[in-house]
Amino acid sequence: MVAALITVFIIGYAFIALEHPLKINKTATALMLGTVIWAVFSFCHVMAQPDLDIEAWRAFLSGSLIENLGETAEIVFFLLGAMTIVTLIEDYQGFRVITDKITTTNKKKLLWIISILTFFLSALLDNMTTAIVMVALLRKIIADQKERWLYAGMVILAANAGGAWSPIGDVTTIMLWIGGQVTTVNIIVKTLITSLICMIVPVLIVSATLKGDIQRPAQNDNELQVPEHLRKLVLIMGVCGLIFVPVFKTITHLPPYLGMLFALSVLWVTTEVISRRYEKHGHSLPTAVSTLEHVDVPTILFFLGILMAVSCLKVSGILGMLASGLNNAFGVEAPGFFFIDLIIGVLSSIIDNVPLVAAAMGMYPIDGAMVDFGVNHPFWEFLAYCAGTGGSLLIIGSAAGVAVMGMEKIDFIWYLKKITLLAFAGYIAGAIVFIVMDVTLFEKIPFLRDLAMASPAPALQIC
Repeated sequence: MVAALITVFIIGYAFIALEHPLKINKTATALMLGTVIWAVFSFCHVMAQPDLDIEAWRAFLSGSLIENLGETAEIVFFLLGAMTIVTLIEDYQGFRVITDKITTTNKKKLLWIISILTFFLSALLDNMTTAIVMVALLRKIIADQKERWLYAGMVILAANAGGAWSPIGDVTTIMLWIGGQVTTVNIIVKTLITSLICMIVPVLIVSATLKGDIQRPAQNDNELQVPEHLRKLVLIMGVCGLIFVPVFKTITHLPPYLGMLFALSVLWVTTEVISRRYEKHGHSLPTAVSTLEHVDVPTILFFLGILMAVSCLKVSGILGMLASGLNNAFGVEAPGFFFIDLIIGVLSSIIDNVPLVAAAMGMYPIDGAMVDFGVNHPFWEFLAYCAGTGGSLLIIGSAAGVAVMGMEKIDFIWYLKKITLLAFAGYIAGAIVFIVMDVTLFEKIPFLRDLAMASPAPALQIC
């Protein structure tokens, strides 16, 4: 059975990795993988045990599916709400409030502005959406495609680094935050500087090679113009709604996806009222209903398929065996678990960081008996950093990279030659900073040690 499940999983991932040459959307493959692997698991188990109590087996499968589907649904609905809010802000041209302020043409200055803006915007929104917004901005600023590719590559690095330290900035950090492995203040304190170093090192290297000014493209003013006060209103409400989610979780002790849906509902009602009022004046402004028509639903379904496939590996015990192998190879004490996280980060550039983090969460449950990786353990914090930034090593290794690749048609080999080494330099530099800080500052200074080891009250844990 183990060989069959691993074979199905590898074949499914091969199709996902070869999405472009095969011309088969990775979402379709992920959904097929998520269903087929459960079917193979059930079939092999029944065939291996002729005297199996079928009714008991059905009850076990039903309970396992419901439990894992519930955990997956929390992430899926969280992403659906977040992506709808961000898309609604885009539809109201809210991000132009920020992008219109960038007027410089100096290459070095522009690189720093774009990278810093991407870094912090990614922490507030998410790395994929931020990458999309920033590439749209680059198209309005840089005319030459190859120059734009370089800046777009740096956007990928900055977006992934910025998303890693925020509980709502990257899918993998969201997974760890929702799963209860990390808490809001802790993940920010432990990974902010680390992620900042990961972004700064590549920017320093590239900026040393840049000279002169960029050439701006011709401006197109034919698009629908939303009144400036409405842009600002929707932008402020949307960003405040996203920031409110961690506050909602802390105050109510409810799962974050409910806070995200609440934030969406408030913005939804607001845009409905705005649209109705402006229809009377001959305007046609977007609402959440029209926005949902072009929200990236395939990406959400991709996560659903992947997470359900990984949950099958967890239920079948394969992840437990993988955990034992990693434990035997590196050990679960420092520095062993640091190497485990570093390997997961590198692998995330080849496969996908979502299933890798899901696998780690399954391999090392926070209440498990095999290893004591409890809430806010450095393993989880370093995993958030490695999985979030390791995907930058290849353009297909992160959602931000795939989005930018699709928008700018960046060549895989070009990225490998021009950006991969920069990403690796930042990845290793940030990792060294995290390890040094963890074994010195957060171990030697009482205040920082207490902050790093602080755990939420039991009522805040998400089951």
